[in-house]
Amino acid sequence: MNPRIKALVLVLLGILLFAPAVSAQDEAIDENPLGTNLIEAVRQAGESENISTTLLIFFLLTILTLAPAILVMTTSFTRIIVVFGFLRQAMATQQSPPNQVLIGVALLLTFFIMRPTYERMHEVALLPYIEGEIATPQEAFNTALGPMRDFMFRQLNNSPRDIALFLEIGDLERPETKDDIPTTVLLPAFILNEMRIAFQIGFIIYIPFLIIDMVVASTLMAMGMMMLPPVFVSLPFKIILFVLADGWLLLIGSLVRSFA
Repeated sequence: MNPRIKALVLVLLGILLFAPAVSAQDEAIDENPLGTNLIEAVRQAGESENISTTLLIFFLLTILTLAPAILVMTTSFTRIIVVFGFLRQAMATQQSPPNQVLIGVALLLTFFIMRPTYERMHEVALLPYIEGEIATPQEAFNTALGPMRDFMFRQLNNSPRDIALFLEIGDLERPETKDDIPTTVLLPAFILNEMRIAFQIGFIIYIPFLIIDMVVASTLMAMGMMMLPPVFVSLPFKIILFVLADGWLLLIGSLVRSFA
């Protein structure tokens, strides 16, 4: 038999065999209200008047994906992790402590520092929304944004020029009160201020370790041991200095107090 005829026969047999199954499945869906409701809900989601709900779900998933980055950039985490990076470079300990340890310590300190702010957000926004005192999620979000803005404004008290910079870049009018400053201006100003303070603290951290490097390098040069890398000799002195001075207590205490 011709191969084309065989293929045509197989297609016809397939249609005859699957037609009863398809009709039975349609009858089962018609008899099952849950399946009918599900299919109807899917059809309604694709209609033009319901596209907004679909987009809302998409935007919500996008925000949840970016939530870790938003959480990190709007809290004390940035300043802490940058200072820890400067400390490790100043001591020249390479990968000790490892990144996982430094990030874990920075997160714990961030939760400790931000606890009053988060408790305030829970009291004024989340709890009233759950109890029905706040009607819409948008209103709850705007209310929760208040304590977070207050935290960022406290860190910007000594550097209003950061806010002025982004107001000028955005070609915005000069605000009369703090409430008139948009959050889109406050966020980059806060990040810029955090980076500035972190670099200032890092410079102070570098000074004692730099002195040790200079003393060790001068001593080795005077002894004629120029082939010996100074970092191998200075590293133990840096570690013992940091331990004797109780460096972790001083550093973490100063970081936490800097957010008061």
